[in-house]
Amino acid sequence: MHEKRGMILKHRNDVVNGKKITNAIASELFNINDELLLDLSDAANYVTRHFYGSKVDIEELANIKKNFCSEDCTFCSQSAFFNTEITGYELPPPEKIVEQALNAKNDGAGSFCLVAAWREPSGSDFEKVCTIIDEINKKVGISVECSLGFLTAEQAEKLKKLQVKRYNHNLETSRSKFPEICTTHTYDDRIKTLKIARNAGLELCTGGIIGLGETRKQREELILEISELEPEEVTVNMLVPMPGTPLELQTKLDITEILRVFSTLRFLLPKSIIKISGGREVNLNDNGQKLLLSGANGIISAGYLTMSGNTVKKDTEMINEINLET
Repeated sequence: MHEKRGMILKHRNDVVNGKKITNAIASELFNINDELLLDLSDAANYVTRHFYGSKVDIEELANIKKNFCSEDCTFCSQSAFFNTEITGYELPPPEKIVEQALNAKNDGAGSFCLVAAWREPSGSDFEKVCTIIDEINKKVGISVECSLGFLTAEQAEKLKKLQVKRYNHNLETSRSKFPEICTTHTYDDRIKTLKIARNAGLELCTGGIIGLGETRKQREELILEISELEPEEVTVNMLVPMPGTPLELQTKLDITEILRVFSTLRFLLPKSIIKISGGREVNLNDNGQKLLLSGANGIISAGYLTMSGNTVKKDTEMINEINLET
């Protein structure tokens, strides 16, 4: 046990001193005995504090097109394949999204992400989104991020010109699990869009959902695949089973399995923002405090794509309780 604790501290110090850990070391950390999870968590927190201090990144989302998606992702209540009885809508007028962005900024959010439920934007829809971004830039002045599905190189370049900071496109799950989760596109389709965004000069945000019925080995596979992309931001969602989807009866992951993901990601990506995303309020008893002391340094606040969440005020109080700041 003492030897394993020494191993964790050695790799913590290596990471702080700029040394990149290997996949083999990451695997050893990820699969550490439960008795040493607190040591792993504390070490990940040490790395986070070294690179980020006490700052927690708060982001708000705007679901600018809800429901009617052509893809069959088994976790998603917005898929047209499943009868989930949620209320859908098409792209709203720009002024409505500008108002949301202004409220997000006033709430204390540091970034605002536009998310659309579709495989990829049509030419006309993409132009509407560009208009929305332009209006936010002119009238709000908040960091804009986008999650619009598959992109062409031309579209990615246009987003960059509009000063979009970061593009989100999640891997969703590991390569080996992906065919069980989605059949209407491939894992490599998702990698391709991330590379297009990177080539256009956009920062990357990618991650996935844990608790889809994957094995621990597949969760390990996912975080190693995320690490290879070297994203500036990682977003980790915890499944909330939605009625009407194939995963509606899926059981929750134990907190120990969630801790492994966040802590090991911090070792792999010491300088990235690692964000606790969808499912935080449902899957965690403390709204994320333990994870914010175990490698995470960001949260999505004020709701997600199809469900509400804590207010920014409540989340700010939660963060301050553990002596961190927004």
